[in-house]
Amino acid sequence: MRIGLYTLDNPLIVAPMAGVTDRPFRTLCKHFGAGHAVSEMMTADATLYAQKKSMFRANFDGELAPVSAQIAGAEPAQLAQAARYQVQNGAQIVDINMGCPAKKVCRKLAGSALLKDEELVRRILDAVVTAVEVPVTLKTRLGFADGEENILRVAALAQEAGIAALAIHGRTRNQMYKGVARYEQIREVKRSVSIPVVANGDIDSPQKAKAVLEFTGADAVMIGRAAQGRPWIFRETLHYLHTGELLPPPALDEMRAVLLGHLDELYQFYGEYSGCRIARKHIAWYTQGLHNGNAFRQAMYQQESTLGQARVVEQYFAGLLSVDPSLRARAGDPA
Repeated sequence: MRIGLYTLDNPLIVAPMAGVTDRPFRTLCKHFGAGHAVSEMMTADATLYAQKKSMFRANFDGELAPVSAQIAGAEPAQLAQAARYQVQNGAQIVDINMGCPAKKVCRKLAGSALLKDEELVRRILDAVVTAVEVPVTLKTRLGFADGEENILRVAALAQEAGIAALAIHGRTRNQMYKGVARYEQIREVKRSVSIPVVANGDIDSPQKAKAVLEFTGADAVMIGRAAQGRPWIFRETLHYLHTGELLPPPALDEMRAVLLGHLDELYQFYGEYSGCRIARKHIAWYTQGLHNGNAFRQAMYQQESTLGQARVVEQYFAGLLSVDPSLRARAGDPA
């Protein structure tokens, strides 16, 4: 799959997830084989650029190319300026968010709320594509409300504006993340446009990734929530797409090494206070389903320092391995 001048190594893309897809997470997923990753959503409001959170989100230092920065907003001129800012900051691709279903985003008529106003969609796409010389992509949903899906019209607007690739979550905004993703309309979009189409939503296994690629004809799939605490899903999926065979889950000692490495990157990236707190959700995802996981997590949440947090993680995995060194990830009693 190509995005402008960039050819991706494979059809597996890390979805932009607010509060998750930071530089350490994107780097880790690429290490496990993801062909591309899109940053977490960044505001187009220039008055917020200097906020600490915005600065972390816009940190692309040392990231593997191509670097893709996602921007969100509702004003065409503001989004155009945000795109220019992110390119100056190192972005090689700019992604526009028209898919976020969060209430605080939609209340500002941004994210998926934009789908209610197709003329505004057209103006935003034209403004951003014109503002920068790098490829511009679009992340969106089937529509705002069930029964009012307008993704075919939005896709046509995207192609007309010069959007380089289109990622579609197979739900409307009103569905949020409930029910199941619908791929039929993604397939219709793929048949109706010539630009690359990326299928997103409920892709949680190698088998599902292959099935969605085959059913929709999409050029790539975007994996989000299934990669939380499981970045090796990209390695597993890539292997399955190439061979038709499933890899065994990672051994527990590999899982420990990956988690501790991820923690170290988070601590270095965010610093002592924020690093410790941001790491908590990642630790919880990694250990979901492992033996005595609930008790471990309650103890882990009490740690207020990165040193203490890393120590209890090491002790927990050492305890698991001492019981049975051959234990595999996800093995053992339910959490």
